[in-house]
Amino acid sequence: MEPSNKKLEADWTREANRVSRRVNFGWWIESLTAPLIILGLAGACALLLVRRESPGTPSWQLGLGIVCALIALSAIAWIIARRRFEKREASMVRIEAAMHLRNGLSAARAGVSPWPTVPAKVDAGLNWNWQRVVIPPIVALLFLMAGLFIPVSALPGDDGSGPQEPDAWKQVDADLERLGEDEMIDEAYLEEMKKKLEELRSKEEEEWFSHSSLEATDSLKKQHQSELQRFERDLNQADKAMGNLQKNAGGMTQERKDQLMNQFDQALQGLQNGGLKPNPGLLNQLKQLDPNDLGQLNPEQMQQLRENLQKAGQACKDCQGGGEGNEWMDELLDGQGNGQGQGQGPDREGNGPGKGGVNRGPGHAPGVLGKQSDMLKSGKLEALEAKDLSQSLPGDLLQLQDGDHDVDKSATGTQAGGGVGATGTGGDRVWKESLDPEEQKALKRFFE
Repeated sequence: MEPSNKKLEADWTREANRVSRRVNFGWWIESLTAPLIILGLAGACALLLVRRESPGTPSWQLGLGIVCALIALSAIAWIIARRRFEKREASMVRIEAAMHLRNGLSAARAGVSPWPTVPAKVDAGLNWNWQRVVIPPIVALLFLMAGLFIPVSALPGDDGSGPQEPDAWKQVDADLERLGEDEMIDEAYLEEMKKKLEELRSKEEEEWFSHSSLEATDSLKKQHQSELQRFERDLNQADKAMGNLQKNAGGMTQERKDQLMNQFDQALQGLQNGGLKPNPGLLNQLKQLDPNDLGQLNPEQMQQLRENLQKAGQACKDCQGGGEGNEWMDELLDGQGNGQGQGQGPDREGNGPGKGGVNRGPGHAPGVLGKQSDMLKSGKLEALEAKDLSQSLPGDLLQLQDGDHDVDKSATGTQAGGGVGATGTGGDRVWKESLDPEEQKALKRFFE
């Protein structure tokens, strides 16, 4: 039983719609190809920028942004490609032209002839160019994957910790922490310095490196360094005075003893009146200490007191970057180096560089600045033989030649005209001017 005419019409209509959808999809892909590659490249740059500027952005938000951009681009490409879309009637014409039906479908649609039988395979003469279809999406996908997974570094200060503060603040903070570890320093100074730092930090972050803020920071740092140096100097002076008084209490002159007591009093006044002070317990021990009775004190108590002073002084030295790096300079100045210093007189030879003096040898140690390098033996200067003198320039060395000065060694005799030309002695033998009266008057007027 042959199919009816209406069924044949429905079958051909369905085939024409399939061809139409295929052609329209091709036009949409054609409109989307170039923008898709551009979107992939731009999206990769945008992803890298977002990951750099805002590293805390969740991955799902980045993926959602990519999907939304693809949907928007696809919609725009669909709108642009609709102007080229093929309708069902045009697809039937395409089918009958490809299958050589001799306008059979157009005549049947117009009702002139019956619909032809639908073959097992309807050929519309269309073939996909898979390279143009597949390559652009793959390239765009690679761009976007690169934007998502290429490692990038976050901007400084954009990791949630805020901008980097001035290094001077960090240094002062580290000094205050170091001074507070041994509990040898008065807490009042530490609290005051921390309060000043907090006042600087309380300003807007954009003003941290302004001119006024940097000036205040520099002033605070200089004040802190000055207090550290003064405090360390007073501690060392008090410690040395106490040690000398205790060690030589019975064997020194009264003048020397008064000098050491005066040094101790000055150091104690500096420790009491300075901004940076010892803790109240250590300061009270120093106040109650009588320098006249140092030789009668308990050695253990005296040793403990000196150790506390040295510990506080070492904390100040560490804050100033002293440490072991500058000990060689102290040893050099104190004469405790490893050089060989030798002076004149008895008992002048030692292992240190010495201190020098009128009746002694020099105080320097050989090789203070390091091992002396071997003398360089430069070769004899030789002139370059110029082959082409036309290329030489003014000032070029053309030749070196050894020669002697031609000196007239004959003595000057009596000059004609009554002048005396004696050889002279002393300075006159080296230089003697002969000036006429007018020249002598001019020189006299000039030097009056």
